[in-house]
Amino acid sequence: MKTSATILKLKKEGRQILTEFESKKFLKQAGIPVIETKLAKTPKEAVAISQKMGFPVALKIASPDIVHKSDSGGVRLSLKNGAEVRAAFKEILEGAQKKNPSASIEGVSVQKMAKPGTEVIVGTSKDPQFGPVIMFGLGGIFVEVLKDVSFRIIPLSRRDALEMIEEIKGYPVLQGYRGKDPADISALIEIILKISRVMEQNPEIRELEFNPILTYKKGAMAVDARIILE
Repeated sequence: MKTSATILKLKKEGRQILTEFESKKFLKQAGIPVIETKLAKTPKEAVAISQKMGFPVALKIASPDIVHKSDSGGVRLSLKNGAEVRAAFKEILEGAQKKNPSASIEGVSVQKMAKPGTEVIVGTSKDPQFGPVIMFGLGGIFVEVLKDVSFRIIPLSRRDALEMIEEIKGYPVLQGYRGKDPADISALIEIILKISRVMEQNPEIRELEFNPILTYKKGAMAVDARIILE
């Protein structure tokens, strides 16, 4: 897998945390569906990218030193026109520099607002005894409050991935609860298997998190992604 060269390059640079933009670019090369994201260095560039993508868009700070973007005021959602994008770009940059004066800032990432879907979370970590493990659960309150998640040791088989999905308590939500569209379970299985392969082929990765992945009747897409290296 060619993309491991990207990880090795960052390791040589002494970098441990990839920006969201870098994470998405890497994962897209690995065949994982991620929402289109572009990097803008100036407000003018952000507006041009937004117009090409189509409104509404989201803007997020791009910095390897700022992991929790929302806490730093580094996220603006549902921007409807060029004026809002220009103002948001300025606010994000000024806020990030004020709260994180020593942070290296690469610019602002621009992404199209995704249509609503059922949110799931997939993450990986390394257990001292078992090595890489993968976690799956529904997003929002299910993972934050109810801790409704399942785990497997990497590598996974297709059967493992399906069982992971089926064994969470919130599985009925994915089947189409109260008139909602069912989630595309096949698409989720493919994403889980591809994440498993990424971890196998890139032992330099310590943690990988998708939060959220939006699932639809047909297909699924990662909206936010984070990669932390050893």
